Amino acid sequence: MCSMMIKTNSEFLDIFPRSLVAKMRTLNARSSQHLAVMMVFALAAATLGYEPIKWLVNTWREPSYDSKGFFIFIAVAGLFIWSVTSAKTLPKNARQQRTAFSLLGVTALVRLLGQVLAINTIGALALVLDVYALGLLFGLGSRVRKLSPGWLAIAFAFSLPLERIAQRTIGYALQSISADGACLILGGLFDQLKCYGVRIVLDGIDVLVDLPCSGARSILLLLLCFALVSSLVRPTIKQMLIGGLLTLAAGLLANMMRISVLAIGIARPQTFFGVDVMAQPWHDIIGLIALALGMLPLLIWANGVTRNRAAASIDERCRHFIPDRLRRDGWWLEHKPAPKMRAIQALPALAFLMLALVIVNLPRKAIDVARRSINIELPMQLAGMNARPVPLLDKEKAYFLKYGGSAQKASYGPHQLLVVRTSAPLRHLHAPDECLRGLGMSVQYLGVRHNPVPSAIYRATTQQGQAYLINVSFVSDDGFITTNISEAVWRWMQNPRSTWTAIQRITPAQITPRARQQFDAAVIAAFDLASTPIKTASLP
Repeated sequence: MCSMMIKTNSEFLDIFPRSLVAKMRTLNARSSQHLAVMMVFALAAATLGYEPIKWLVNTWREPSYDSKGFFIFIAVAGLFIWSVTSAKTLPKNARQQRTAFSLLGVTALVRLLGQVLAINTIGALALVLDVYALGLLFGLGSRVRKLSPGWLAIAFAFSLPLERIAQRTIGYALQSISADGACLILGGLFDQLKCYGVRIVLDGIDVLVDLPCSGARSILLLLLCFALVSSLVRPTIKQMLIGGLLTLAAGLLANMMRISVLAIGIARPQTFFGVDVMAQPWHDIIGLIALALGMLPLLIWANGVTRNRAAASIDERCRHFIPDRLRRDGWWLEHKPAPKMRAIQALPALAFLMLALVIVNLPRKAIDVARRSINIELPMQLAGMNARPVPLLDKEKAYFLKYGGSAQKASYGPHQLLVVRTSAPLRHLHAPDECLRGLGMSVQYLGVRHNPVPSAIYRATTQQGQAYLINVSFVSDDGFITTNISEAVWRWMQNPRSTWTAIQRITPAQITPRARQQFDAAVIAAFDLASTPIKTASLP
């Protein structure tokens, strides 16, 4: 039976010219080679992307990051699927394919830098280029439901912990801009107004434009919306510049308006019928209203881009009313044959895979390592209570051994003291809520007090219901004292040789205010903070 089938197939093939049969076999061989080469490229890309993807997913799951990046990823993936499931309107573009593979080569170099410098964020940023390359390979710009691969990749970038990065690096600059803008708005409404840097004093009531009010979150949310809208409307370069500047201005103005409303509500609660603007849900409602107002210019801009694109595409739509033969033979219509796709060679694919294997196995050496010769000596006694040293956790010891700096913990009766000292605050210092959330606690930011020294105040509650109050101050060896890490990093970037110390005081919430004040005063005296000339932009 098998021999009969073979003979029948042979006779069937004899019907076709031998040249056609040979061509078909050649095409099948090329198709198989193309698939194999693509699989090698995919394996190399997966090798390079494994660690960055693992780190990114961990930022979504780790409470200390407080990231909503997973929801942004879902939105971007949904748009990708929505576009790729529609039919293609144009044949494959050889230039786009070459660009996509060139981008994969660029991501390899970026990850090489991130691997050598031991900075996870650099490697994760390369994922943005990967998404762009995927968009080009799948032809998102040449489908019935068109999307811009570049703008979709930019939208994906917001799934990274950008807010944390922005708050720690440019947060203080945003605080200053927002405070200055709010002072301009309030200055036209009230006479009893004084502004000192990021502090606003209205009717004698002190209002601080602290880190949560820097505007980074609202600006990033508006920029995310701008990227998502741009992926749909696909603006020109001129339209992009106009839209981007409009979005930034709207974000800053919306935050200034929000701060102004909060300042009025704090100083003159009767203006809003006695509502506590700092309590929930009113605090969030004010923020959402300000964000909605910031969205209006973006929506108006998007509508204008859509209308301009619709008007520009009238000639293209008119092509559908021309008979096929005239459209094919008409000399007056631009008609270019589709470029021939050349098979991807195996040698570049294998070289890319070898490069990926080399990169992921390179030794990591962080550049932002603090000096290791920084010592901390905690007081032997505070407020009449002897110190009981608390050992660092094994992972904490390993961290400081690897990245320098130093930390010490001690208990003084019911109180605890944590001191971290480093010459690289961007690496070591952070607000207490980050690590406390990582320990499973719920954390509430209570604000800032300036006397006797500037201190940020948090309330942390364990899963068992035990509550603690945490006061933290960031102090530099050249005299600056601040309440947030953003200003500490800003000052450190101006003087990278300076050393910064985080002094964190932890007391049970049920302790009497007098006992807490005595312990705080003892810590301030022990570290000689009261006599330190306070140099901070938050104070006059």
